Amino acid sequence: MEHADNDGAVAIVAEHRFPCETCGSDLRFAPGEGRLVCDHCGNTEAIEGDGPWRGAVSEQDFQAALRRQLNEEDLEETRVLKCPNCGAEVQFAPAVHAAECPFCATPVVTDTGLHRHFKPRGLLPFALDEDQARHAMTSWLGSLWFAPGGLMEYARKGRRMQGIYVPYWTFDADTRSRYSGERGTVYSESRTVTRNGKSERISVEKVRWRRVSGRVARFFDDVLVLASRSLPRAYTDALEPWDLPALEPYRPEYLAGFRAEGYTIELAEGYTLARAHMDRVITRDVKFDIGGDRQRIHSIDTAISDITFKHILLPVWLAAYKYRGKSYRFVVNGRTGRVQGERPWSAWKLALAAIALAIAAAAVGYFVALQEGGGGG
Repeated sequence: MEHADNDGAVAIVAEHRFPCETCGSDLRFAPGEGRLVCDHCGNTEAIEGDGPWRGAVSEQDFQAALRRQLNEEDLEETRVLKCPNCGAEVQFAPAVHAAECPFCATPVVTDTGLHRHFKPRGLLPFALDEDQARHAMTSWLGSLWFAPGGLMEYARKGRRMQGIYVPYWTFDADTRSRYSGERGTVYSESRTVTRNGKSERISVEKVRWRRVSGRVARFFDDVLVLASRSLPRAYTDALEPWDLPALEPYRPEYLAGFRAEGYTIELAEGYTLARAHMDRVITRDVKFDIGGDRQRIHSIDTAISDITFKHILLPVWLAAYKYRGKSYRFVVNGRTGRVQGERPWSAWKLALAAIALAIAAAAVGYFVALQEGGGGG
């Protein structure tokens, strides 16, 4: 499919469909197997040849990207659905005109809008299939006290989970920082104080401060920044660590049978978030370099160079349930099975626990009263 964008250039919309050579049905990527399979006839096909990027997953120049000086091959244009409820942008095939948001289960109707963005440089292919992800999720739910049993049963037998490639930025940078501050050395002094009319010698902790200055340097490699607003950052952060050394060069075959979310946090904002992380690490390095028992930092002046970035996709299994009028979202790391999500509570289990606690407290009070009555006799 071709589309002429605002400046008249013609862009190709990638459909990411791979027909089976045997029966013509769509192939899908099989997690853990590293190949394409046909659910209709059972045919399998290896992923061969080169994708859009040859060789290892390469870095891109950050400043050149900000100046829009990247090559046309670094960009792509895809059709996306934007959810009116949570704001997620998810890529869909051109034939799809209505769907349900995989992030919040909101029914939506897609438009035909196109999203022009940086093409992913790398991804981590799914290693867990849907059954393995569902088992991880239900095991996690089962480990939670006071979770509604009905929700757990619904999750076991309920709707399909969605395999989503979630967008991230990674940033590399070389930093050199000069700082000034003070090193504190803790010591004790003896003092005489009067308490209840009596003199006492006590030890008082004091800090001796000395001005210091110095330099620290650190190379940051693959500072990871979520490039989406559709999932709470607390959930996605808790899915870490990701095995980023295992990144594969981006190939559309890995997306066959899955969806990919378009990034909604632009490159410049992503770098701002990455820089905040770098500054926290540099502050920690400065405190370590100052040494002593206490540290005061007056100033840090950081020079940063050789900034590069990658746009990558990481695999997440997602379940969005509406149970008794309440929405629950659960996310599963598609590589490790680590789970995060809304903490469900069962009102009747909480009530039973409160009743049991009250009965236990009453029983303890009764036996204490008996013992005191017996002692008095």
